[in-house]
Amino acid sequence: MWLMHGDRKLRKYRIGLGFAPEGHKRFEGDGKTPEGTYRIDRRNPNSDFHLSLGISYPNINDVAFAQSSGKSPGGDIFIHGKPRKKFGTGRDWTAGCISVSNRHIEEIYAMVSNGTYVTIHP
Repeated sequence: MWLMHGDRKLRKYRIGLGFAPEGHKRFEGDGKTPEGTYRIDRRNPNSDFHLSLGISYPNINDVAFAQSSGKSPGGDIFIHGKPRKKFGTGRDWTAGCISVSNRHIEEIYAMVSNGTYVTIHP
């Protein structure tokens, strides 16, 4: 993951994704991470993870697609640190979120404000 300021790359971070990292998130429980442009829309210093920044998924198009298929688009997608306690089992402990180290989420949390654009590429 790159933390950018305009066209300038400020930092580079190693990330973890869920068990199905390829393809855009379409439905709740598909294990995928949304692809596209969203915004940081909330912060949670008391998260089950070591800090978390909410991503504005689902958008209007995500909701419309899921509803046309009779499903929920899901939600609660975050960039977050490691779990504070044992969280899930197996490979998909991120449930479609983007995980970074605790040290890195502290940097990101301090540098990124609500409303910041997040572009997630396949």
